[in-house]
Amino acid sequence: MKKTVARLQEFSVPLIMGVVAALVAANVDPEAYHSFVHTPIPQWGASHSEHVSAAVSADEGWAHSLTLHFLVNDLFMVLFFGIAAKEITEACLPNGALNPVTKAINPLFATIGGVLGPIGVFLCLNSVMGMPTWQSGWGVPTATDIALAWLVARFLFGKQHPAVSFLLLLAVADDAIGLGIIAIGYPDPHHPTVWQNVLWILPGMTTAYLLRRFGVRAWLPYITIGGTLAWWGLHSAHLHPALALVFIVPFLPGPKADLGLYVDDPSMDVPDIYHHAVSHSCLERFEHDLKGVVDFGLFFFAFANAGVPFSEINGLTWIILTSLLMGKMLGITSCSWLACRLGFLLPDGMSMRQVFVTSLVAGLGLTVALFVSGEAFTDPVVQGAAKMGAVFSVAAAALAYAAKWATGFHPASHPVPATQHPGREFAV
Repeated sequence: MKKTVARLQEFSVPLIMGVVAALVAANVDPEAYHSFVHTPIPQWGASHSEHVSAAVSADEGWAHSLTLHFLVNDLFMVLFFGIAAKEITEACLPNGALNPVTKAINPLFATIGGVLGPIGVFLCLNSVMGMPTWQSGWGVPTATDIALAWLVARFLFGKQHPAVSFLLLLAVADDAIGLGIIAIGYPDPHHPTVWQNVLWILPGMTTAYLLRRFGVRAWLPYITIGGTLAWWGLHSAHLHPALALVFIVPFLPGPKADLGLYVDDPSMDVPDIYHHAVSHSCLERFEHDLKGVVDFGLFFFAFANAGVPFSEINGLTWIILTSLLMGKMLGITSCSWLACRLGFLLPDGMSMRQVFVTSLVAGLGLTVALFVSGEAFTDPVVQGAAKMGAVFSVAAAALAYAAKWATGFHPASHPVPATQHPGREFAV
């Protein structure tokens, strides 16, 4: 049973099933689907939902009904972004992907390209074939879905190929930028930001710091006290509260060195990998204890966000999709090539051909792209069109597979010799 559950998590089955279920429900009975996602939860009762909503909000003009959409996007996604913050925190530890920064310069160049490329493609396409009201969707194609991209990269390259680590570093750094885009680029569209309320984050961070100083090793007090204060500050400031734990997780006591985002040991079965990755550090227990909740909870996130009638597909859908696929490919490949020219070489055993394939894998932008689509647009039809672009980005896996064979790369191929200068293959 444990092996089955671990396999479901490893292959992102709950997320994929949520997308499929949402698309079926939204196209079979759109009204019933919309009502299920956006109507206050029945068991609370209408009056009780209003009471809870008013209690949650610091501003009577900005109250949320207790709907499935609110529970998933504003509460559950706190844990999702908390796990993302944990990965970024570990990457900054000694031996981590971002420490020292010199060994991460080429992937970080690629990350910058992977953000600016999609933005540039989106703005260009929207100016030619889009509408001014779609302009706010520039942030949608910037994200890479870590779990799905990692899964596809392992399938294409093999578990131990350096391209997998390259992609993981790129995706983690991309997530860090994505969190900033969500926080700064997409405040609540109906209410101005109340910046003084953001100061509630400071008591949350102070609490987390003091808990660490006093040697508290359990993660729950950090999250329930510090996280609640940070959530309240963002919520009452009309910024997105799902980012609350980004300010708290770095204070969780962690290992002295990064153990790796993913543990790959051919001698270990999948369930053993998760047990092996857990040490006594608070930071790692936080991820281990909540990873199952987050992985299976993504079913409800996908169900609440990916339900779009196919009739809502329009030009924005194709702009988002093209921006993800072409923007990531152009941005990542060109910036990695530029880094090579500046003397910041690729990892040993990796060539520009593999960077090209990796850039296509990075076009998988499902989870965070769905989330940003919901923040970027208020019109349900426009929002639905943008979400379909994110859903269609799964085509990146097929394109990457085709590119792998077209470039003549096979997992069994010999790695590029360390003496070969990566980046000369595409030199003009």
